[in-house]
Amino acid sequence: MNSDQVLGAVIMIVSILVIFVYGYLIFMYPLIVLQITVFLVVAVLLGILAWIGYTLLTTPAPKPIEETSENSTQNSQAEQK
Repeated sequence: MNSDQVLGAVIMIVSILVIFVYGYLIFMYPLIVLQITVFLVVAVLLGILAWIGYTLLTTPAPKPIEETSENSTQNSQAEQK
């Protein structure tokens, strides 16, 4: 087995173990486990939205297509002369 297959096997085994642990915990402590699960899901979703907002805020706007086509037209006309 190469390293990718070993990594895949480890990920699969850990995932199955976490499923069983989560199942056990959900039956033993249902309220707190559900509260934690919902909180983590909401936090991850809002974190992704915050990251998208930050990216939109800090990324410079692209040049309009009209300016780009005008510049290339002017450049090609200048090269022809």
